[in-house]
Amino acid sequence: MASRTLDVFLGSSLVGHLEQDASGSVRFEYSPDWLKSSTARPLSASLPLQAGKFHRNKTRPFFAGVLPEDQIRRVIARTFGVNEKNDFSLLEKIGAECAGAVSVLPPGEHPAEDTPAYREINPGELEQKLATLPQHPLLAGEKGVRLSLAGAQGKLALRIDSGRFLLPLEGSPSTHILKPENPRFPGLVENEFFCMRLAARAGLEAARAEINSATSSRFLQVERYDRRLLANSRIERIHQEDFCQALGVAPELKYEQEGGPGLKKCFELVRTICSVPGPDLLRLFDEVVFNVLIGNCDAHAKNFSLLRDGDSIRLAPFYDLVSTRAYPSLSREMAMKIGGERNPEKLGAKNWHAFYEQAGIAQAPARRRTIAVCNRVLETAESLLLEDCPGARMILPIIREGAAHISSLRL
Repeated sequence: MASRTLDVFLGSSLVGHLEQDASGSVRFEYSPDWLKSSTARPLSASLPLQAGKFHRNKTRPFFAGVLPEDQIRRVIARTFGVNEKNDFSLLEKIGAECAGAVSVLPPGEHPAEDTPAYREINPGELEQKLATLPQHPLLAGEKGVRLSLAGAQGKLALRIDSGRFLLPLEGSPSTHILKPENPRFPGLVENEFFCMRLAARAGLEAARAEINSATSSRFLQVERYDRRLLANSRIERIHQEDFCQALGVAPELKYEQEGGPGLKKCFELVRTICSVPGPDLLRLFDEVVFNVLIGNCDAHAKNFSLLRDGDSIRLAPFYDLVSTRAYPSLSREMAMKIGGERNPEKLGAKNWHAFYEQAGIAQAPARRRTIAVCNRVLETAESLLLEDCPGARMILPIIREGAAHISSLRL
């Protein structure tokens, strides 16, 4: 097999090339012109600006990290007749519209930044597309659709403009991610909506989410924080990377117990790379407490991201907030240990104190902040119940139990 090349863009700027050699090994190299540019910035903390090719082990975590996972990846690979382990071939097929500002395109093609194309779909067609996502994930194989979203949950990205549903073509930017109900987990749409709304109302910055009833089956509609609508109605991509990508960890190793990052590494990352780390460290701290309270045991390193907006790097708004403990079939152990303990029911004062040390926050203010977040989240959840917020009745008992447990520890 001869070597093959793909062009890698940030926004409309060519930043480098991805090459697969005859052995199948994939390596990335920054373009010399990009390295000389006054606006040059790295794709990832794990891919610093440098001349020469990165080793395949350095290259893979970032680029594999923009691709879907598990069954979705397998179905897409079958659709295109490529090996599911071949990141290069998958990026060639669906890498035109990814998370952040990155686009991966065959040589000679350019991102659809200046000439975006969309096809309007009506609610009936949207319903059909959402219903068939298990068979056609990310609409892979549909003419003109070249979309990649990381993760293992069925979802779709569209541009939504004044209530109109617009299907991005040839890598045009989307503005929202749509998540339909999952028959394996009843009430998942209401569950995630409540957790996202609760986070925002309790003072944690979270992506904006709404339940949309345009189809007979309601779906969650999440506004993309990595997209910005400009005055001329164009959409600007804002770059982001998740913590696995930033730390150079392959997506299949995202769980701490499988070798992925733990909380100590996550806090170290924020402390060393964010432009103003203090507020972001506290925001990350708050989300750890929040996830314990809502019973989100799937908060692994791909569910935290960095937002790279111009020269600024900060912790991205929180996303994928779900109470997994609402489903007895799912693991009740947390994706990342807190002070050495994975089971939230067994978290003791010593575990929280060890976590404070890992986070690099002094014990006394950390204890006060834990209690304050706990009280604020519980009070906000109770108020959302009074407002008859969807999902409140499902999740509130879990929050009450978690808050009572933390309160009993007398931190």
